[in-house]
Amino acid sequence: MQARYWIPAVCGLIVAGVAAGSPNSGAEKLKNDQVVVTEYVLHPGESLAVDGKYPAVTVYFEGSSAGFMPSGGRLATSAVRRGDVTFSPARTGAIRNAGSGDLDFVRTEFLTAGKEETWSAAGLSPNYKLLIENRFARVYDIRIPAHTREPQHTHKARVVVCLSGAILKHLMPDGTEEPSTLKTGEVGWRRGATHIGQNLGQTDLWVIAIEPKRLR
Repeated sequence: MQARYWIPAVCGLIVAGVAAGSPNSGAEKLKNDQVVVTEYVLHPGESLAVDGKYPAVTVYFEGSSAGFMPSGGRLATSAVRRGDVTFSPARTGAIRNAGSGDLDFVRTEFLTAGKEETWSAAGLSPNYKLLIENRFARVYDIRIPAHTREPQHTHKARVVVCLSGAILKHLMPDGTEEPSTLKTGEVGWRRGATHIGQNLGQTDLWVIAIEPKRLR
């Protein structure tokens, strides 16, 4: 798992042009006043036009080689793997599948101007891995092995992208319990909370969490 920024000068092979391709428009997973989250599957050689209105975080379910060509520029490609995460500033262009297999990814676009505030790892469980933080979002990797639990922690409202599902339960500070099971491939919105996460199942949990920032 890696976190990266799309920067044409350092994203690997530079080639001219984007081959024609017309994938479906994607499956919208959620939308609120802070984000719109859409899953796309690009077959080899297909491209997705990006209108450039909003910055975005992309999480890859499956990948081999992905590229971005800014409007009027050249295509920069980079190898991607399951669980890789990238941040893209607002800019017009196209995302291309430059590999030999399908490119399956979830793109979270930020609808607000964000906020210049650093959260770092404040409130998070110590086993969470911070991947990206900027004025638009805090993004981190969550892993809870089967039959284990996290210490009590606090997180903000967030998008969750589940790479490996598990049977989960949240233990609240007042002693109540909430089911919180996630399935592999599920994308959802979770409110901010203070709790203990417990993995009751036989599979390890793996989630990418994206907490949008916004001006109050």
